[in-house]
Amino acid sequence: MCQLDEYLQHLQKASKDYQAITGCEHEQELQTLVSKVTQHYEDYVIKWALAHEDVLAFILSNLDFPFRECVFLVFKLVNSIRTNGVPSLSLVELTQEHMRKIEALRVKIRLKEEKVEREMERQQVAVADRKMVELVRLVLRVKNGEQVRQAEGLVHVALEGVMAGLEKVMKAAGCVRLRTLKGVLDVLSPLQCVEFLAGISVLQILLRQWGKKRVCTIN
Repeated sequence: MCQLDEYLQHLQKASKDYQAITGCEHEQELQTLVSKVTQHYEDYVIKWALAHEDVLAFILSNLDFPFRECVFLVFKLVNSIRTNGVPSLSLVELTQEHMRKIEALRVKIRLKEEKVEREMERQQVAVADRKMVELVRLVLRVKNGEQVRQAEGLVHVALEGVMAGLEKVMKAAGCVRLRTLKGVLDVLSPLQCVEFLAGISVLQILLRQWGKKRVCTIN
């Protein structure tokens, strides 16, 4: 988040400087900045390698909005900036062709969302599965040392399957988020990409701050 905040400052400065500086060279600078910020989001998925060790640590520590809301906000931001007519943002100049491509992306991403959501539901059912509950109760009931070890072994095997499923869902959701972001960026001009990424960064930082305050209030 600290790195994202730093990139936000660069994005806002680049957008402001564009009003005074034009030309192919500056366009290339904008594209380079967009590539760096996009790479920052791609690098974030390095967490996947660590999630294999303790997927719950990543899921329980996630202070962002739920999966569907994260994807929804990307498209919402495009429409909001465009329809609210913010003069300083070139996204208000999105053409019908731009919007047609973004709408096509929205439809494609929605299909992938539904696939992830179905898998989420399947994993939720697995966690609450009757056999899983019975295994946990068995561990609590047995007293003989050997029986305890056998019961704990059964629970461990069952949990491994559940954790693998949760890891799969987390990775799939991350891929959809990243594909959504990159799909929108592919439609926009370099300056529009800079302004869009600045908007997304502000939104993400504010959501994280809100999430932290909410957790502190609950605790």
